[in-house]
Amino acid sequence: MRLLLQQRPDGHDAPRFVQLMLQPDLLGGWTLVRETGHIGGRSSVRREQFLDQASAVAALEQARDQQIKRGFQLMFTQGADGRRA
Repeated sequence: MRLLLQQRPDGHDAPRFVQLMLQPDLLGGWTLVRETGHIGGRSSVRREQFLDQASAVAALEQARDQQIKRGFQLMFTQGADGRRA
């Protein structure tokens, strides 16, 4: 699953983005990858490990909701498989 969120440009700086991705690992767990930064600029990546898919999806949804509260808008969703995104 992949979500891309972006802030509206304010005219001065490049808009900020947050990309949230869920990836299965080789041992049956899941990784939540968070990439943040300015569009066209530097970004940072953080990874968080989870033992099962349900807890990874819950963490992704919580991270999404936090960013929406901060003014980010959901721009792109991939692989939601019918889940709310």
